[in-house]
Amino acid sequence: MTEEMILNSVRENEKKIKRALLDRDMTQVELSKLLSVNPQVLNRAIHGDMSPRSIEIRQQVKKVLAI
Repeated sequence: MTEEMILNSVRENEKKIKRALLDRDMTQVELSKLLSVNPQVLNRAIHGDMSPRSIEIRQQVKKVLAI
């Protein structure tokens, strides 16, 4: 994958998550409490951080929001 493709993928995932939050009238802070993670850690994961913990959090987010 080229860098541009990776960035586009990250942006699309971020948009999907934010849309799902809006559809459920949920904030990132509420989601972070639901997942028992720090809001800043959740924000990093949503914005495409590639650490193993962020990847795990994104998987949890997608499961909770049914994305």
